[in-house]
Amino acid sequence: MDYYEINSIAQAHQAMGLPSPKHPLVTVVLTKDFNAQFDFKGVKVINNLYQVTLKQPGCGNLLYGKNSYDYEEGTLVFTAPGQVTVSDGDMPESEDDPRGWILAFHPDLIRKSPLSAKIDGYSFFNYDVNEALHLSEEELDTIEGLLDKIVKEYSQNLDKHSQNLIISNIELLLDYCTRFYDRQFYTRTNLNTDIVSKFERLLKAYYQTDQVHDSGMPSVQYLAKALSFSSNYLSDLLKKETGKTAQEHIHLFVIEKAKNMLLSSNHSISEIGYALGFEYPQHFSNLFKSKTGFSPSEFRNLN
Repeated sequence: MDYYEINSIAQAHQAMGLPSPKHPLVTVVLTKDFNAQFDFKGVKVINNLYQVTLKQPGCGNLLYGKNSYDYEEGTLVFTAPGQVTVSDGDMPESEDDPRGWILAFHPDLIRKSPLSAKIDGYSFFNYDVNEALHLSEEELDTIEGLLDKIVKEYSQNLDKHSQNLIISNIELLLDYCTRFYDRQFYTRTNLNTDIVSKFERLLKAYYQTDQVHDSGMPSVQYLAKALSFSSNYLSDLLKKETGKTAQEHIHLFVIEKAKNMLLSSNHSISEIGYALGFEYPQHFSNLFKSKTGFSPSEFRNLN
C-alpha cells in the first residue's frame, strides 16, 4: 500500500481499529484506544478531515519544535483537509502517548455555518509540525473542557440544536488556540527577534546575488524555507513581532530599494523594475504607487 486516503470519520475510525463513530461528521478519540488495522509505516496518508491532535510530553519534543520558552503539559498539532503525511508507523500506536487524543471533523460539518467562512483564518492549520502549540496545564484544561462539551453533544440524542452547539464549541476551541499561539509568540520574543533579524539579512543577501535576475522577487515560500519555517508561521511570527506580514516586509524592502535607485541613477523605470525582480514593469509601477501614492516617474520628479 503506497498511500491511504481518509475521506470520512467512519473511515478514520476503521483505520484506527475503533468502533463506529457516534456522529458521522465529528469525533474525539483517545490514542490509547487505537488498534490499527493496517501497517502504516512508510505509507502516504492523505487526510481529508480537519484534525487537532494532542501529544503528551515525551512524545517527540524535538519533532514538535519545543524549546526552553515553552510550556510542557501538552502539544497541539493541526492539520487541514488534503494535507499529506508519510507515516513513520507511530500513527496507530498508543503506548508512548497514553493521554493523547484527536479531534477530527469533516468539512461538511461546518459547510453552512459561519465557521466555514472563518476556518481559513486559523492559519495554524497550515503550520509544520515543528511549529506546534505547547500548552500550560491551565490552557490544556480549557481545551479539554470544550472537548468534553463536544463529546457530550454528539453522544446524546441529537436535536435541532446539536450541530450548532458542536460547531460553536469547535470554533471556541480554535479561538482559544489562536489566543494561546499569541501567548507562545510573545513568550518566544527573544528567539523571534533573532528570527526577524535573520529574515532581514536573508532579504538583503538575496538582492546581492544573481538570484533576483534568475528567479525574480523573493517569495515568502523561499524565505520561509531558508529559515526552516512554513510560510504561514513565518508571516504570523513577523506580524506579531513587527505588525507586518512577510509579504509586506518584502514589498517595503523592494520599495525602499526602488526609491534609492530612482533618485541615484538614470535607469529607466522598466530597467529598475527588472532589476528588482519584476517580470513586467507595470507590476512594479502599480506596487510602487500603491505603497507610496506616487508613480515611479512622479516620485523621481518630486526630488
